[in-house]
Amino acid sequence: MSAVAQPWQAAAARVAGGALGWVHRHRLRGAFPSDESLVLADPNADYKPLAEMALMAGLLHRYPGALPGDGEKALELREFCWSQLRAGDLLYERQLRHPLLTDPLEVYALFAAAGHRHTRLDELLNHLLATDSYAAVEQQPNRRLAVANAALLAGLRNDDADVAALSAATATATGSVPTWLSRLPEPWLIDWDTAYAMTHTVFHLTDWGMRPHRLGNGIADYLRQWLPVWMEVWAETCEWDLLAELLMVDACLPEPQHPEEMWETLARAQHADGLVPYNAKGVTADPDQAFRDHQHPTCVATAAGVIALGRSSG
Repeated sequence: MSAVAQPWQAAAARVAGGALGWVHRHRLRGAFPSDESLVLADPNADYKPLAEMALMAGLLHRYPGALPGDGEKALELREFCWSQLRAGDLLYERQLRHPLLTDPLEVYALFAAAGHRHTRLDELLNHLLATDSYAAVEQQPNRRLAVANAALLAGLRNDDADVAALSAATATATGSVPTWLSRLPEPWLIDWDTAYAMTHTVFHLTDWGMRPHRLGNGIADYLRQWLPVWMEVWAETCEWDLLAELLMVDACLPEPQHPEEMWETLARAQHADGLVPYNAKGVTADPDQAFRDHQHPTCVATAAGVIALGRSSG
């Protein structure tokens, strides 16, 4: 982005640039523990924070025009994450020991898209993707979209037929369980958990904003109508993480609305050092605990800004 042309872009650049700087400075706090204490079976223990940093770095690789002055930070962050994964060996080991887990594929796809390959993991994933067991793992519908899109992003699938089929699924067609969003349901019945599921449906369906056409006109129109309402609700309750997720959904629409007021609201909630708090409960003075508590919303805020700015820059 050669110049900040609109007020929302200035706010988004402040949020994303500051958040990226905070994560970059504190990245060592997300380093894996020793091999003896590393938990391979739990996706939410040691892997999740690293996966979120990898996603942030991966999006900066895919949207190089978003924060053009921060390319070196993004590269250093991506290389740090890849080194923590022992150049893919840990993902391979995790997938080999727990073949029905899907997050190794999702994490690997971020690196594969940036040119990092792991031959044995490629072979293992190609085998698993051909099995009925891996295809039928019981999970939320939006997680199936995540797996289908990750296989495409990693180059393990050549077309998006799986994603298209999942996005078109209804309760009566092919026996597939639809996502909440695909039903265009009563918007006033959305709750906190459903909102997160809805946001991730959009992220995976649009490949993090790279394929916005996959939403379809019906879902896109529904989101354009109701996103502003949901943003206002969760901004009023100071749920900054969810507000950032909703801003990222807006950025993934075929025609984003880029709500200036909401970007400014998130910018005001952000701390001077770049940290974006989870909510209004406050931030501890302990830097390690602060990283554990608020690394996620700070990564989300970066990702939201990167997609919005990247798409607007072409």
